[in-house]
Amino acid sequence: MENNYVLGVWDGHDAGAALLKGEEIVFAINEERLSRRKLEVGFPHRSIRACLDFAGLNPPDIKYIAASTTDPAKTLTRIFPNLKEEYYLIRRRKQPPRSFDAFKKTFKYRFTELAPNVISRRLSLSWMHSRLREMGFAGYRLEWVDHHKAHAAAAFCCGLPECLVITLDGVGDGCCGSLWSFRNKKLSLIKALPASRSLGIFFEHVTNLMNMRELEDEGKVMALANYAYPIADDDNPLMSVIQTKDLDIVTPYSSTAMFREMKKIIWRYPSEQFAAMAQRVLEKCVLDLVAAALAKTSHKRIAAAGGVFSNIKMNMKLAAQREVENIYVFPHMGDGGLAIGAAMLMNHDRFGISGYSLPSLALGPSFTAEEVWAALQSHHITDSAAGEGRPTGKTALLDSCLRRNDDRETEMEFFKGLKVAPETHRNGDILFRRIESAPETAARLILAGEIILWFQGRMEIGPRSLGNRSILARPDDSAIKDRLNLLLKKRVWYQPFCPSILVEDAPALLHTDGQNLRNNPFMTMAFRVRADEMKMMAGVINIDGTCRPQFVGDEHPLYRDLLEQIKKILGYGVLLNTSFNIHGEPVVCTPHEAIDMLQRTGIRYLVIEDILVENMKANQ
Repeated sequence: MENNYVLGVWDGHDAGAALLKGEEIVFAINEERLSRRKLEVGFPHRSIRACLDFAGLNPPDIKYIAASTTDPAKTLTRIFPNLKEEYYLIRRRKQPPRSFDAFKKTFKYRFTELAPNVISRRLSLSWMHSRLREMGFAGYRLEWVDHHKAHAAAAFCCGLPECLVITLDGVGDGCCGSLWSFRNKKLSLIKALPASRSLGIFFEHVTNLMNMRELEDEGKVMALANYAYPIADDDNPLMSVIQTKDLDIVTPYSSTAMFREMKKIIWRYPSEQFAAMAQRVLEKCVLDLVAAALAKTSHKRIAAAGGVFSNIKMNMKLAAQREVENIYVFPHMGDGGLAIGAAMLMNHDRFGISGYSLPSLALGPSFTAEEVWAALQSHHITDSAAGEGRPTGKTALLDSCLRRNDDRETEMEFFKGLKVAPETHRNGDILFRRIESAPETAARLILAGEIILWFQGRMEIGPRSLGNRSILARPDDSAIKDRLNLLLKKRVWYQPFCPSILVEDAPALLHTDGQNLRNNPFMTMAFRVRADEMKMMAGVINIDGTCRPQFVGDEHPLYRDLLEQIKKILGYGVLLNTSFNIHGEPVVCTPHEAIDMLQRTGIRYLVIEDILVENMKANQ
């Protein structure tokens, strides 16, 4: 039988790799999780190696490889990687401004708008072959996939059977977006949207002008927008900067002139007002564009990908349109999902695969109980007198909970059933012991007011933690939210946290408006919280009454068990869930990284597989 593994490779912003076989995504990971540099750029050696190791393959076993994007700008940064590294350092505020930065910025925006040509394709092809052969690949077929067609493939392969496919991002292969019709398992291009008129670049400029990191902090802009007074479209000066007409995005400005024009506008408005005006422009442009495309194609369903669709408020408004019957947003919508999309398109064109079941995004590495135990024993931890005299084992668990509750008798009754192994092991200032039920133990700690680190199974792909690498807490305590934001996550105060909700409990908590929640279970859509449940959702709600939920069904049994334990006390299966990382760092991947974060943050408890770890130097 033919070996039909397909390896997808992406070597740009948020580089990564994915391995497919038939209708299965075998493994997928982004380089940042392995290099420990947020949104890593460059050739993803580590990610490719991780894909092969997981499947027990060697490089010559792979016969089909798909990569994306051959425009001149991307090709230049392949040949001269120092250019890519310099931009990475500037963008992430790791390098101070220099005298020629303005010129470089202008050159960057104009050069990235160029479409691929014969020379850029040949140079990219030669470069990629060289990198692959260095890793030992031989006898393979390499295919290049257009940037936006790779985004589109990820959307239609995981989405709906017949739909309008739309991609929108900053720029890639000379375009900022594309419109497609997917019918009878065939993808037909309706319109390619030129890079010189980009909604993604517009919002990138907004982020940059507000002294935030473009390609990373656009979510902060969206969150801050909720704190502004509403302003009529006729009074919004950003409305004249960029618009949509029928199937076109139009603007009187070049990308660099757009930045200068917006710079003239921002000084007249407070930051939250400027953010709100920009958010409204983005929403109106995309809503108008989609309405025109639906009318042209007679589709009623949408599948979407590209970084612009990380804007959950915009997605919510799209879903609410009368002409939209259903919408699916690919959960790894940004460029970090291009490896998956490129591999899916090659799999579609070569093997006829056009549908994937994606019940979970846990597609990364996992660690055995033995590996976790070995990590706890071997991790370098400095012992400290700060932990001396503190209660240990089950007594410490009870003590920490009692400190937060005046009704000690009730708490003692609640916690007497906590099942922990009698033997406690120690490494420096951390204690660890086996537990009979990770969900039950975690639920009891969470309900007592603890913030816990939760590390289970395979690591997720994408920008969200979804119950495998998560920080968890009660959903109804705004004080916990503030503590997380200011002391642990070190984020701006106005950024909300998100809930994980049992899918069957969601309609009672949220205005779901008849949506099929299983189409967007991965925090890709905002929903309004019901007025009578605001108190229950106090820690996971935005100031405008919306939240960005994960819906948990039977596909995630361990996490579902935890939510069911929470439901026994709260009446609903709902938790505050945020990613297992410090803001600005990648999500943790390995047990050693989890233990390191336990120490660095001052959190008291880590539940890692079937082991409870207690930080005796916790400052909670």
